[in-house]
Amino acid sequence: MEAMIKQFMKKLQSEGFKYTNQREEVLRILLKNKNSHMSCDEVHSIVSSDNKDVGIATVYRTLQLFEKLGIVYKINFDDGVSRYELNFGTENHHHHHLICTNCGSVTEVKLDLLESLEDEIEKDEGFIIQDHNVKFYGICKDCKDKKESDREENKEEKYKE
Repeated sequence: MEAMIKQFMKKLQSEGFKYTNQREEVLRILLKNKNSHMSCDEVHSIVSSDNKDVGIATVYRTLQLFEKLGIVYKINFDDGVSRYELNFGTENHHHHHLICTNCGSVTEVKLDLLESLEDEIEKDEGFIIQDHNVKFYGICKDCKDKKESDREENKEEKYKE
């Protein structure tokens, strides 16, 4: 984790921005929760539990700066809340999200079958695609299993009556 922090902070400084403890704290939280899609409020809640001096505005400005520098991606799952995930620079951010309409969980899908479509669009339209974002809405496996389990329990209770 320390190597990643140094890498991101070096990027920050090379772009002419100061290294601050608050920025490092936000980065540490994002790294510790790298498989989550955290909102500004969620990051602030964790930061402020350790450091009451860090306000929500500081966290918001830090996330905006990190997005501008390409340190994080800003993602919207159509629920009115912006979420952030780290850009590790190992991919072109071409992954997709499965969003459960029941519990709100978000799962990343690394499979990307749209590359050939992008190639066709670039060739036919002369349009240079920089990124794409695909979101699938439905019921996650946990919610599906819970519904099936609840149905089975209801059947058993009916038979007892």
